[in-house]
Amino acid sequence: MSELESEAMEAEFGTVAGWTEEAVRALGPEHAVPAGCRGSGSEGALRWLADRLQLTAGSRLLDDGAGVGGPAGWLAADRGVRAVCAEPMHEAARAAHRLFGLPSVTALAQALPFADAAFDAAWCLGVLCTTSDKDGALAELRRVLVDGGRLGLLVFVADHPLPPPLPEGNDFPTEEELRELLDAAGFRLGETATADLGDSPPGWSERADAVDAEVSRRHGQDPRWQQAQEQSGRVGRLLADGALRPWLGVATAG
Repeated sequence: MSELESEAMEAEFGTVAGWTEEAVRALGPEHAVPAGCRGSGSEGALRWLADRLQLTAGSRLLDDGAGVGGPAGWLAADRGVRAVCAEPMHEAARAAHRLFGLPSVTALAQALPFADAAFDAAWCLGVLCTTSDKDGALAELRRVLVDGGRLGLLVFVADHPLPPPLPEGNDFPTEEELRELLDAAGFRLGETATADLGDSPPGWSERADAVDAEVSRRHGQDPRWQQAQEQSGRVGRLLADGALRPWLGVATAG
């Protein structure tokens, strides 16, 4: 069962996640965080969010839609915070556990298997724009956060009408729509910014590219790899053209 809404997204976030783990194991552990953060933010964006979430080593943090765990792995190494990863695709959830040793569950964002007020903070990176049920995802995040808990978001927002070809299954909100959704779910939005997705150290891009090259070497003729690359390319073109903007925000529950 998955919340992903097209076969192309299933390939990108499911099958290719497993292949990414395979490639990282072949190339070495220093490739894990850069490869796992591709599409989920730059190092600068992660630092911006981590600073404003006011995390400490004892913080109970949820990474909702964690993918293969790159951002959570970075957080463990940089801040000593071990997030719990929730991810709808089993291959990605398994990769997060195997690559970073983090607790990881396969779960829909709209049906998280955690008690009320189980977490002090959460972040959700590049996820809300992959589901049409944003209300359900935000309601679950509010439920599992303590009153006063903080939520960090990276969302690709649509500043202009989006020209085709569009990435399949995505549902990009405007910033105004996102603000209204947060308010309706019981969050008070605080500081916001626009992420610079190109501000990671040069070594990050080189290692992430090496993982992509290894996956392509092993699976480049598989239609699922080609489909995932096309999806990623369409998002990249929309960002480069300014039709999409990588929006960062921190909101407080209650």
